[in-house]
Amino acid sequence: MIYLDVTKSGVARHQSGLMRVNGRLGEEFGPHATAVRWDARKRMWLHAGSRGGVNFTPSDWLFTTELFSERERPGLWEFLRSRKCRLGALFSDAIPLRFPQITWPQSVARHPEYMKMLASFDRVWAVSEASRLDLTEFWRWQGVTLRSKVETILLGADLVRGPRMTLREEPPAAHVLCVGILEPRKNQLFLIDVCEALWADGIDFDLHVVGRVNPHFGRPIANRLKTLRKTQPRVHYHKAPPDLLLERLYTAARVTAFSTLAEGCGLPVLESLWKGRPCVCSDLPVLREIAGAGGCVLAAPNDLNAWAAALRMTLGDDAGWRRLASEAIARPLPVWADTARTLLAGMS
Repeated sequence: MIYLDVTKSGVARHQSGLMRVNGRLGEEFGPHATAVRWDARKRMWLHAGSRGGVNFTPSDWLFTTELFSERERPGLWEFLRSRKCRLGALFSDAIPLRFPQITWPQSVARHPEYMKMLASFDRVWAVSEASRLDLTEFWRWQGVTLRSKVETILLGADLVRGPRMTLREEPPAAHVLCVGILEPRKNQLFLIDVCEALWADGIDFDLHVVGRVNPHFGRPIANRLKTLRKTQPRVHYHKAPPDLLLERLYTAARVTAFSTLAEGCGLPVLESLWKGRPCVCSDLPVLREIAGAGGCVLAAPNDLNAWAAALRMTLGDDAGWRRLASEAIARPLPVWADTARTLLAGMS
């Protein structure tokens, strides 16, 4: 039996990248997995939606995509050391350690212990080669005793189940789509600066920004959008659209923009390519892993001229847009069912 950890994702009211990953994997695992949650008061695993405890056997797997620490889950170290079952995890990133100045303080405090806990797992799948290296280098630096085997896995590109986009003869309307939580790491303020520079040069397009507001760091970005929308009708903000609406926003976009400063994988880039939409994205090692096979334009982070040139090309050069869109559509991309099958095979 595989038990899927939904301690946070089962009660979350927002749709972050981690919540999406857990939700889609849960869908694709289907009857092969049972949802469980950690009860901090009882210091034990319970079946989700009930108070019944989980009776693990040595052949079972507990699989988690979530973040945790002993403070958040009292008794978890004891459970990990007891080895009641086999343990598997999906590792996203080490961003709280690499960029503490733009990360929620609680995440910064939790992450080292979380990464140490992962060393006691039987299998760990990192969402990119860059993340895998961050994790293994951290373990080496800490001198922890390793039990884990770490591999890289590709996340699903399909936002919702359904066929891929086919290449249309005419490019869509001049809409730029930016998807990601509003926070300094995602760098939306910089993207707004780029867009304002393009508008001042007479480039006509709409900007659609999608993402909830980070309660600790995101308010200045939300305020900037609110102020800008009063004078700029081409700016649109979608706080938390359901997946079907988000898919329509991808379909309506001519290009997506991902100006992030740090990522573990870059789901919006994959989702953009799945819908056949070129993506202008930050030239980061982790995004090069995705962009190298086509459909993307890499631009140096915070280089306004480079970003303006890339967006100007994708918005104004139909031939260039068709080339990028053709590359995106022609790429073999994994779907969430593929990701789930890989994980299930690894826990067989």
